[in-house]
Amino acid sequence: MSPEFKFCPSCATPLALLSAMEDSGEKLRLRCPGCGYTYWNNPTPVLAAVVEYQGQVLLARNAAWTGKMFALITGFMEAGETPQGGIAREIKEETNLETSALDLIGVYDFQRMNQIIIAYHAVCVGDIKLSAELVEYRLYDYDKLKCWPAGTGYALADWLRSRGHEPAFIEWNRKPE
Repeated sequence: MSPEFKFCPSCATPLALLSAMEDSGEKLRLRCPGCGYTYWNNPTPVLAAVVEYQGQVLLARNAAWTGKMFALITGFMEAGETPQGGIAREIKEETNLETSALDLIGVYDFQRMNQIIIAYHAVCVGDIKLSAELVEYRLYDYDKLKCWPAGTGYALADWLRSRGHEPAFIEWNRKPE
């Protein structure tokens, strides 16, 4: 268990792995021995979109990635927005595209990053202009897409199946999520 922070945000006492009674019984969690604050370490919701643009799927490469991996458009939900509003905002911010239709694909576990991915299929229109966060994009025909065995790759695979295409997965040296 690796905390996001090591000190209590309420009183600055170092957090410690302490046991306490909870609804489901006794649980060992990072807690503050000073004021009783509990660090819950709950998964973070992440939004993702299979962006359909002019009959193809848009995948993009993040500027922070060292390899040539292309993936779905993703981002964090902001306070006060719905998942649908959040992914439409992320698509607009990262690609300049407007979302004309949005459907939920599913919700996916991504434990390696302590995230829950809420994935949508987005039909988008407009002119592509990437944000500084993305360095490159590619448009793929459905039958040319390769899925990856982690996180959003499973969402892409489920979406392809819903369109009558059996997904192909790339070989990956990383342990699947």
